[in-house]
Amino acid sequence: MIHCPCPLCRFRFFQTREDAYDHLLMKPFPPNYTFWLHHGERTVDESSKGRETLEPTGNSGNQMLDMVHEAFDIPGLQGDDENMMDEVVGDGAEGLPNLSDEPSYEARAFHELLEDGEQRLYPGCSRFSKLSFLVRLYHIKCMCGVSNKAFGLILELLGDAFEHARIPKTLHDAKTIIRKLGIEYKKIDACPNDCMLYTGSDHDRSRCKRCGASRWKQKTRKNSIIRINTVVKKNGKPQAAKVLRYFPLIPRLQRLFMSSKTAMDMLWHKSGTHSDGYLRHPRDGEGWKSFDRRYTDFSGDPRNVRLAMASDGFNPYGNLSSKYSIWPVILIPYNLPPWICMKQTNFILSMIIPGPKMPGNDIDVYLQPLIDELKQLWAGVDTYDASEKKTFKMRAALMWTISDFPGLGNLSGWNTYSGRACPTCNLDAETRRLTFSQKWCYMGHRRFLNRDHTYRQDRSRFDGKVEDRSPPTKLTGRDVLRQLEGVPVSQGKVQAVGGKRRCGQQTMVQDESPWKKRSVFFGLPYWENNELRHNLDVMHIEKNVCDNMFSPC
Repeated sequence: MIHCPCPLCRFRFFQTREDAYDHLLMKPFPPNYTFWLHHGERTVDESSKGRETLEPTGNSGNQMLDMVHEAFDIPGLQGDDENMMDEVVGDGAEGLPNLSDEPSYEARAFHELLEDGEQRLYPGCSRFSKLSFLVRLYHIKCMCGVSNKAFGLILELLGDAFEHARIPKTLHDAKTIIRKLGIEYKKIDACPNDCMLYTGSDHDRSRCKRCGASRWKQKTRKNSIIRINTVVKKNGKPQAAKVLRYFPLIPRLQRLFMSSKTAMDMLWHKSGTHSDGYLRHPRDGEGWKSFDRRYTDFSGDPRNVRLAMASDGFNPYGNLSSKYSIWPVILIPYNLPPWICMKQTNFILSMIIPGPKMPGNDIDVYLQPLIDELKQLWAGVDTYDASEKKTFKMRAALMWTISDFPGLGNLSGWNTYSGRACPTCNLDAETRRLTFSQKWCYMGHRRFLNRDHTYRQDRSRFDGKVEDRSPPTKLTGRDVLRQLEGVPVSQGKVQAVGGKRRCGQQTMVQDESPWKKRSVFFGLPYWENNELRHNLDVMHIEKNVCDNMFSPC
């Protein structure tokens, strides 16, 4: 969408290319508009002897207005230029199509946010505008975990105490204003057995096409002799049995470049101080360098984003006694400096929440929206760079995942519960089943030591053998795909064959195959060539081990 220069829109509203064309058919383009100040054209300073300078477009006096402009991917409007254009276009808005009389939703939202950003909180207030006060108040709500009910009561109290202040009366009114800034999440109905998502051609289905489970919540009708299930409805609409909350990745990546403050930080990995021989940033690792050597067209532009995906369960309410547990998938940009990347809560680019039950091995179903966006990002999307005041083709690539050991099995497809659970040793793992604890023990760890290490010859402290084997061969993505040939792909929960397991009964291993599925990440065009595809979160694993060893329970 572009600034429409017609006499009615007057560079204030955005229209599509087709609508702007229709508007200009009725009224001509302003004849005196030779320098496109409102469309990003460079202006030439006559005193600079032919050198081009960029016309400042940001409004440095009001940070809220800058935030509004960046939210809608446009530069700020200067007062002098706006008055000049008012004189150029003049009046006379008759004869325009209906679209000019009713601007688009984005144009109306932008105009309303500008009014809220310029409107003072109360007469005589110079510190806060209506929008800045509301954003500040809502930020406190999110950071301190204030409930919706408490926040609504606070708004009601502030409205009663300060009658002349322009404060929303209810939480709904406050969300209506803040929601115009964009960056929302999507709700996608899912099969309760994690078989499929109701998107695309399956959007109108009422039952799962794999397991036949109903899409909607059901309850048993009261006072009925025969058990009859009815669909649970709210406000006349059926309620989905399971909902995926997906935070889109592309608009959040674009937002990092729309802000002039973070746009420069996104170039740190290229312009920052380089390594002194130590691994201080992922850019110092071989996986990063190998990716740059293979995809030179990607590494040629430092603005292209490298991502890592971290997955782990957490409790959204901060209450350990709550049974609600979800599996988030968080995207972290590695372009930023390490002291910013460590603050993951400030730079969560995307999140997948399939709760309330953790999907486990069926996480691939919920990762599909993310994979689709990553494919689109590999081809490139148009993004406005606030630091250079122009649009470029932004690309992004997923470098690796970060998880604990069970999460590694869910993301990579490697069977971490069998005798070959070590993904590094792969098919050459040496295992032993402990007699009394019925646990797997791995005795081949000495092969990673140097050839002259004393532990290789030590028989008594280990398994009574001398270790003379070399470290296992590192598998490439092509080797993994070769092993995955013929592995059946099964999505959704698998029903237990023998019913519930009795107390003290050992679970029989049904499948000894080292692979349990083909990872959905191999759908990315570059994933096969990544040197390092999956990372283990060492600190998380150490915590789990210590909790199991020293826990009083």
